[in-house]
Amino acid sequence: MSPTSPANARPAPAPTRRLTTAQALVAFLARQYTERDGRRHRLISATWGIFGHGNVAGIGQALVEAGNGNRTAHRMPYLQGRNEQAMVHAAVGYARQSGRLSAHAVTTSIGPGATNLVTGAALATVNHLPVLLLPGDTFAARPADPVLQQLEVPYAGDVSVNDCLRPVSRYFDRVSRPEALIPAALQAMRVLADPAETGAVTLALPQDVQAEAYDWPEEFFAERVWRVRRQAPDVAELEAAVRAVRSARRPLIVAGGGVRHSGAEETLAAFTAATRIPVASTQAGKGALRHDHPADVGSIGHTGTATADELARTADLVIGIGTRYTDFTTASGTLFENPAVRFLNLNITGSDAHKLAALPLVADARTGLEALASALAGRAYRIDPAYETEYTGAKEAWEERVEASFATPDLTARPTQTQVIGLLDALVTEDDILINAAGSLPGDLHRLWRTRSRDQYHVEYGYSCMGYEIPAAIGVMLATRNHERPRPVWALVGDGTYLMNPTEIVTAVQENLPLRLLILQNHGYASIGGLSEAVGGERFGTAYRHRDADGGFTGPPLPVDLAANAASLGMHVLRATTVDDLRKALAEARSADGPTCVYVETETPDTVSGPPPAQAWWDVPVAETASRPAAVKAREEYDRQVAARRRHL
Repeated sequence: MSPTSPANARPAPAPTRRLTTAQALVAFLARQYTERDGRRHRLISATWGIFGHGNVAGIGQALVEAGNGNRTAHRMPYLQGRNEQAMVHAAVGYARQSGRLSAHAVTTSIGPGATNLVTGAALATVNHLPVLLLPGDTFAARPADPVLQQLEVPYAGDVSVNDCLRPVSRYFDRVSRPEALIPAALQAMRVLADPAETGAVTLALPQDVQAEAYDWPEEFFAERVWRVRRQAPDVAELEAAVRAVRSARRPLIVAGGGVRHSGAEETLAAFTAATRIPVASTQAGKGALRHDHPADVGSIGHTGTATADELARTADLVIGIGTRYTDFTTASGTLFENPAVRFLNLNITGSDAHKLAALPLVADARTGLEALASALAGRAYRIDPAYETEYTGAKEAWEERVEASFATPDLTARPTQTQVIGLLDALVTEDDILINAAGSLPGDLHRLWRTRSRDQYHVEYGYSCMGYEIPAAIGVMLATRNHERPRPVWALVGDGTYLMNPTEIVTAVQENLPLRLLILQNHGYASIGGLSEAVGGERFGTAYRHRDADGGFTGPPLPVDLAANAASLGMHVLRATTVDDLRKALAEARSADGPTCVYVETETPDTVSGPPPAQAWWDVPVAETASRPAAVKAREEYDRQVAARRRHL
């Protein structure tokens, strides 16, 4: 055969497209999808950004081309933020509301813009929620050294401030050449879509590389689907789990965030209907069952109900489903008191499944529950009716305590915080979504709130980040605004939290999102003030007050008007001074079609009208030596409590 015959001819070169690295990245992201249970979702549905010299000519220019005016299916919408940390919080709120099947990207400049991402990244990773971070970075080619905002590290020329993001990212890469983007982008998508690994993913982008052109293979821009696995349990692990459940006389389920991430709520309800095993919930798991489900016994741990915590103390088998067993859940290792207690952990993540020396059942929560239910169904397992009667009776008694704390006998009085929660509880339906993260509200909400739908309760307590609520509410509203039925979204904040991060109110106004912001003014850090008093700190540095003659902070409250501040950022503000005022203001805010703030100063409750006290301990070490009586007394109580701690081996 002739050397020039077609059989020996070289294949035609693969088609390419010449784009900058930033343009290629945005085009790639617009074509990535997740798929679970046969339903497809856009993986990166929008990009938040604040522009500086480190990203304006790269990612910024690429977003112009892929965003405004581009009406194709591969458009990349742009969202304008006011604070880099807040943009990550908004992205996290969106990802949580989207069931971790869709996420947002966040682009920043170098320097402060990049380091402002760290707190948001930590929150995302701690909570296993996906967000893609695209910080600008210093020049890869190093034309000048140092450039503006560059961190000089004498012993390592390749270190930049973006390396702060390594420990809080589930995947980190610095794209120092255009062609390096291809493997980095694919790895980033893999991690974002993996339920066992997901969290913050960082691609650091040197500003010169962002603007550098390259001939990209067309196949890089093909639509790609990342299937979100529903891992089935191992046969041997499942059989061990069945044996453990069948031998248990006082089992208790602890429902964590994994139940909600998996969409396993209906499966859990069916499982409890068959077995009658009671279900307690962590902060992330609250809503796994409706509050009025017969098997729901409320929250567990330091902020738990008396019903759930007493069941935990006497349980002989604790079935953790999608929980990380934080110290709030375990009461710092003091809650599960039964000497014979053992643990069975159903979790998609192996490290969590093995906690507390448990029998592991490594699987997707829904798939694992289905398999466990099927295996038990053939063996006629159900708890003793006396155990069911015990916990349902205890639940009824707890509900009476909740009603007492919500009671508002004097409509002209200033409301307490628990009365505020009670008024909101009486107003909302299953459509409403509540968002909170820090202060004394998470404890009261976890203990008292009556959750009506699987996604109504949105309290971020893995990282408990002050300032999360307002931007997260925006993310949630972005995730729900295309639904047929509008979802009222409430951001609940104290004054301390509000002052941390109110800037995204401007974004809500810009996007015409009907954010309902409820500000509870109590003139200081109420939660830490109470904790300070309990551990001998005497509430030092926790009140927002003028200095007194001795240099302390016991003078009059600061004349700070947070309502006026919210109004100055574009919100319609409703001020409430009494219980009756507040009831009317909440109703008006719920029906509003624009960003609306309800502002109320709260009264410190007495021991009768206040919320039920903590039903379990939490370990905050107290000074071992002190001269002040408050600290000495607190240490005595600490030593008594810590003596009850045990390690489950």
